[in-house]
Amino acid sequence: MKTTHNFNAGPCVLPKQAIESTIDAMRNFDNTGVGLLEISHRTPGWERIMKETEGFWRELLDIPEGYKVLFLGGGASTQFFCVAANLLNKKAAYLQTGVWAKKAAKEARYYGEVEIVGSSEDRNYSYIPKGYTIPKDADYFHITTNNTIYGTEIKTDMDSPITLVADMSSDIMSRPVDVKKYGLIYGGAQKNVGPAGVTFVIVREDILGKVERKLQTMVDYRTHIAESSMFNTPPVASIFVMHETLKWLKELGGLKEMHRINNEKAQLLYNEIDRNPLFVGTAEKEDRSIMNICFVMSEGHKEKEADFMAYAKECGMVGIKGHRSVGGFRASVYNACPVESVKALVACMQEFERRSK
Repeated sequence: MKTTHNFNAGPCVLPKQAIESTIDAMRNFDNTGVGLLEISHRTPGWERIMKETEGFWRELLDIPEGYKVLFLGGGASTQFFCVAANLLNKKAAYLQTGVWAKKAAKEARYYGEVEIVGSSEDRNYSYIPKGYTIPKDADYFHITTNNTIYGTEIKTDMDSPITLVADMSSDIMSRPVDVKKYGLIYGGAQKNVGPAGVTFVIVREDILGKVERKLQTMVDYRTHIAESSMFNTPPVASIFVMHETLKWLKELGGLKEMHRINNEKAQLLYNEIDRNPLFVGTAEKEDRSIMNICFVMSEGHKEKEADFMAYAKECGMVGIKGHRSVGGFRASVYNACPVESVKALVACMQEFERRSK
């Protein structure tokens, strides 16, 4: 069987040991004789998995006291309105760095005024806006730290004069994060921490309960805090894979080591993009993501796009077609993407260059 290299943007590649242990648990969870997909979430074994999974989050991210960790359904898109419902009284500030940031702002407008403090839409989100002012009269400032479609990333934890909220769907656990700079961090799991089906929320508890509106039970974060993310049946399979993925990450050496590996992978591919005359990156160099690497055929070679896509497929590359809004190619090199896959893609690009001469 031909070796494949998975660069899908999400759901994405997962650690092999997480997949294998999940398969075993689906047959027989915790030596109960009952499969993971069939167990009650009130069994002691499952309650242990929930506590251990939260423990991995707290340890890996060094989450301070006063923050709660939640595992919810509905994806990050549901959090677009849950964040605003829980935090927006009159006005919120948003940094618009891509389609998902724009959608988050749209949902917030159902609850109050939204001020877009900066946007890179003028150049198809190819850069992170700079020089904007965060309004001190806003209830919170919302950012999207990594933009999967366009390959841009906010790589440091900024200081904010007001509550900072971050959608970290596609770069969480890729680097150490100073959690105390944020009031709330959320995201879908299906990039770095598990499969689709579970959403993480890290929230500082003292920012909750301040809005004047009444909240629906399931929208109110305090509902889920009180019941340790089990007010209703949680997505057990997705959380179990998350548990195993974070266990793998801890064994690897934690976030400092993961960040080193991620930088190595990204640099390998960016170096080839910058060297190879057939390709050009689409994001500003200073804002390039280390998770989603976007590139197109260079001027004078655009007619070779279909040929390169076909050749890359022959070489076992999976999921490198760029998003339809930018075209070209996108290699998503999330945590579990091995450096060997990146090296294989680089070799594929070099061989295509040789054949094109």
